[in-house]
Amino acid sequence: MPRKRRELYNKEICACSIFGAMNKDGERFNAAGVMRAIANMHVRGNGLGGGFAAYGIYPQYRDYYAFHLMFNGKTLQSQISAKAEFEQYLNQRFDVVYDEEIPHRPQTQLRDPPLIWRYFASPRKRGEDSRLSDDEYVVRTVMHTNSRAEDAYIFSSGMNMGCFKGVGYPEEIGEYFMLDQLYSAYAWTAHGRFPTNTQAWWGGAHPFSLLDTSVVHNGEISSYGTNRWYLEMYGYACTLQTDTEVIAYAADLLLRRQRIPMEIVAKILAPPIWNAIDTMNEKEKKLFTTLRMVYGPLLMNGPFAIIIGQTGRLIGLTDRIRLRPITAATKGEMFYLSSEEASIRLISPELDSVWTPSGGEPVICELNSRRV
Repeated sequence: MPRKRRELYNKEICACSIFGAMNKDGERFNAAGVMRAIANMHVRGNGLGGGFAAYGIYPQYRDYYAFHLMFNGKTLQSQISAKAEFEQYLNQRFDVVYDEEIPHRPQTQLRDPPLIWRYFASPRKRGEDSRLSDDEYVVRTVMHTNSRAEDAYIFSSGMNMGCFKGVGYPEEIGEYFMLDQLYSAYAWTAHGRFPTNTQAWWGGAHPFSLLDTSVVHNGEISSYGTNRWYLEMYGYACTLQTDTEVIAYAADLLLRRQRIPMEIVAKILAPPIWNAIDTMNEKEKKLFTTLRMVYGPLLMNGPFAIIIGQTGRLIGLTDRIRLRPITAATKGEMFYLSSEEASIRLISPELDSVWTPSGGEPVICELNSRRV
């Protein structure tokens, strides 16, 4: 076989890899199995982005927001300068109880790792800010930092959870941050990236996170411009150079700020086509017509499969005609979501149940709940 043709068969050029695992009893486990599972989908990536989100990893600081920061200056001195400037801003708005450089392997082949730090802090609100909820206060801090601060980027800001990501294969990112040695979580998500039309940089890797909501995504959001315009009206600053960012912010807007149930959120992001709405009974037709009218700019066009992590639950969702794959499975109290069934069976060979969710229908697993 000619070399160029053989190379085409050696790459999966249409799909990233996503994986999620959750123990419904809340028992924590390290990332070793998740790292093996996402590495099993190695050919879906090309080493330009990988990452993990983990829930329940900071029990000793469970009442504090955990900020994970990247300082992306081209030199160590510029990174240190950006860190000092950010800390001056942070200390004006929060009480920081502990901070440290996020542990990592000192020797690495990863490309241009930035200075990565974490801070555990509680809001210190004054004046008009006193009227804001703590979560909204944190969101505004994140938006201000990511849109205005020089060489500083908040990529994780939830309580008792954290994201770890960078430029590399996901298994390399897991090894770099020693996720299989230093952390135990009741839920993990992971992503291996094959970029389509966005550049490779540490902040552009998945997951994308705001507060305790994290998103890993396979596909491409062709409606990014419209989605971004709508979210910016609500104060979200889309600065991270990728379409996946709008999914995380849309999830925050709908689930946290507007308190819409996930089953309805799914019908906003991946609604039925108009021909299907026309065949519904009058009650359903009214509901879905209203959702399309009110939230039309949040409709996500294009192929996608996503896993949304939040405190206490994992959610899987595909586009309405299922152009990107996702598989769900259970074994005892373990729940899995993956781009490929093989990755689930690699770490859990005997499953109680395994299925392919319908397009546009969310699969929801909740902590301490039998409902999946």
